[in-house]
Amino acid sequence: MIENRQLRLPRHEILSAPSIPAAIEERLGPHALRWYVAAVDGDEVVIEATFDPGARPVDDDPDAGRLYPGKTAVVSIVPTGVGCEVGGYAGDAAPATRLLAAAADYVITNPNAVNASDFISLAENVLYVEGSAIDLLCQGKTALYLPHQNRVGLIVERTSDERLELVYNVVNAVRAVHGVEIVDVVVTERPIGSRCLENASGAYAGTVDRPQEIADAAEQLVARGADAIAITTDIQDLPHDAYVAHFEGRYPNPMGGVEAIISHLIVNRFRLPAAHAPMINKKDLALADPVVDARGAGEMASASGLACVLIGLARAPQLRRRRGPRIAGALSLDNVLAVVAPAGCLGGIPTLYAQRRGIPVIAVEANRTVLSVTAAALGLEGVLSVSSYAEAAGVVLALARGIAPASVLRPLATLRPAGRATRGEREEHAEDADRLVAEIA
Repeated sequence: MIENRQLRLPRHEILSAPSIPAAIEERLGPHALRWYVAAVDGDEVVIEATFDPGARPVDDDPDAGRLYPGKTAVVSIVPTGVGCEVGGYAGDAAPATRLLAAAADYVITNPNAVNASDFISLAENVLYVEGSAIDLLCQGKTALYLPHQNRVGLIVERTSDERLELVYNVVNAVRAVHGVEIVDVVVTERPIGSRCLENASGAYAGTVDRPQEIADAAEQLVARGADAIAITTDIQDLPHDAYVAHFEGRYPNPMGGVEAIISHLIVNRFRLPAAHAPMINKKDLALADPVVDARGAGEMASASGLACVLIGLARAPQLRRRRGPRIAGALSLDNVLAVVAPAGCLGGIPTLYAQRRGIPVIAVEANRTVLSVTAAALGLEGVLSVSSYAEAAGVVLALARGIAPASVLRPLATLRPAGRATRGEREEHAEDADRLVAEIA
């Protein structure tokens, strides 16, 4: 059974450790499937984590530390289930992602940044990478191997004939229109039982009743030649009022957390690119206005969430060199110029490991979330704070061209020989001396 827990760790032990993420992981143990800093509260660091008793230790990719020269990449993190103003709905981070992609050779981003059911905006140089795979990259445990094309296998949770017919129509549409190779479709023997769950922080997580159903179906697909795994389920325990508020632009996506957990399960066990999609987009909602917030319109306009996932996985990077997909190129952590994330979500694995390794972290203030885990709260130094993704793209471009970001900002500090005061400082010292003489007199 998948389990979610909130842990409160001593602030002085965690934030003063040589490596904040390593200190957290030591306390979480080997079965933590997913974790993030949810708050820094007084004397405690609050961690929200998901545990899987079947989680497997990660064997480092032997080529993870290899240098692949000539290409630059930026990692853009859009956390799911935390109500991101940009990217917390249905593919609404795609324009910002494309803008970042114009400033570097590649952008590495998680699927929910660009997924919008029947719609997906995925530039050639935007790499569709599951969240835990981004974690492995930023930890230095894997490189990304860019395939010419993946063979996608699809897991479908046991469902009615009517819903299964819709799934097959989506599958055939992406084959006919987008040229995606679908190896096979496996319907699970029993319902998977994916469920929403809201954490104390207001961020959404989830659980899965029968994770072994996912593993069994994925094994069948791998045996049939799949090298990327899509999965579609009917998510349960969806809170009606919260989902209505989400479509009105006022609340996180309740499905975001459990979707991440499902795809994490597959990546952890099979080291293959994976992504989850809702089988049927829920429409029977008591909406005040049937025209929903523009950011969520892609979901409301589509019958199923599946198409974008199949399209995205068609060229999603592999996490290992293996027999199967032909590889067109590769990227490692050495190619990463910067990690871009919402300013209040700096407590995740990618940002904390990037900071530890000296990779610039760019914090976007405009992308507000339900969390407030800032650079100041974590005591992180050197984080580049920007107001918007437009400004973030400018910083990435500066880094790519070898321009110090501080040199294009004002005021620009003036360097002087040690001990030499500026004119203003000399005048200030003279005024202090005059006051002292007046006081003595």
